[in-house]
Amino acid sequence: MTQVTFCAYDKPDSLGGPLTWLVQLLPALQKHGIEPRCLFLTHWGDTGPYLEKLRKERIPCAQAACHDHSRDRIQWILEKLRQNPPDVFVPNLVVAGYYAGRWAREAGIPTIGVLHSDDAFYRGIQDEFVFGRKDFRLTALVCVSRELDNQVMARRPEATEIQLIPYGVHIPPIGVERIPGRLRLAYVGRLAEEQKRISDLTHALCQVVRKIPGTEAVLYGDGPDRAAVEGILATEGKGLPVTLAGRVASEQMQSRLLQCDVLVLLSDYEGLPIAVLEAMACGVVPVVMCMRSGIPELVEDGLTGLVVNDREEGFLQAIERLQNEAGLWERLSQAGRTRVEAEYSHESNVDRWAKLFHRLHAQAGDKRVIQIPRKLTLPAVNPALASADPRPAGVPLALRLYRRGRMCVGRVRRRIMGRLIS
Repeated sequence: MTQVTFCAYDKPDSLGGPLTWLVQLLPALQKHGIEPRCLFLTHWGDTGPYLEKLRKERIPCAQAACHDHSRDRIQWILEKLRQNPPDVFVPNLVVAGYYAGRWAREAGIPTIGVLHSDDAFYRGIQDEFVFGRKDFRLTALVCVSRELDNQVMARRPEATEIQLIPYGVHIPPIGVERIPGRLRLAYVGRLAEEQKRISDLTHALCQVVRKIPGTEAVLYGDGPDRAAVEGILATEGKGLPVTLAGRVASEQMQSRLLQCDVLVLLSDYEGLPIAVLEAMACGVVPVVMCMRSGIPELVEDGLTGLVVNDREEGFLQAIERLQNEAGLWERLSQAGRTRVEAEYSHESNVDRWAKLFHRLHAQAGDKRVIQIPRKLTLPAVNPALASADPRPAGVPLALRLYRRGRMCVGRVRRRIMGRLIS
């Protein structure tokens, strides 16, 4: 067995593609000779839905409330790695894990980073841990889209192996069956202005159902800008068939998508959007904004979906075509489902990761005891990673007290709810 330890964040209202990917990947790896574990740093409490799900799947997990300083986070991760030394370590999207990777590699443990998106944060990961100081460079870096892979390779990495492993999704045995004359639109994801442009998307959905007969829309998800969505639906969307369904567990999402016809994603950027993959696997037709990462390899305009250049007239015209152009929806639905089945299945994703783990383990040689230095010397904070890399001088006392307060409130709330339920 090859033992692999991952890192992740979680909190009570966690939602997102990288976490969905994680809780699907880890249990499946066990059938490929991989023994996975996960180290969780939790925000606003001592648990979260993804931590709880992995524990239900009997995946060993350790948890700590997110420390105020990066050095404390790194120290905790290194202590856990020394207690149960893995054969491969995957910091995933946890910056403290990337820093801890230096001392893991010195002990003969290969480290693998993951680029989940095309944004400043993940460019910061590249800068620091692929092209930065040699002692902090990763053994390997996995890119989830061809665009991300091309971006990294264009910079000519020297010491880090680059691998392309797209996300994978389960393919339901039967795709969605459309009801004649009815077009059901759905958004799946975080309710956030940054990246997702959720207010613009909500306005766009209201415009569509007002102007195109037979259309209706639902938003699945939660996030920091939920109130903005609720405000738009209460005013512009009043009386229209546009609803906010809220958060849905990842394992239930495909059953909801099988009740839809169109998946709408109008983000500024993505990595390889799992919502689009899951929708296409169900035969749901994606209507997406033109963006450079993830979308071009999944959605070819007029072949596996429709690509638009704006959230107003162009989006409206795309939905009109799907509703009124004979045979268009059926053709795109079948082609999209075929593409995902051929190139982005869950089984293919798991197999690629398992082969990478086994190969790096075989090449690594003997492990040594992880030596945790008394004083951690780190590079200067990269501005792109600053939100996930708190240092003592940069965390005001008021902010530390606020974070601690949120954690305490979360614990009290869950205990009260637990007693009410029991």
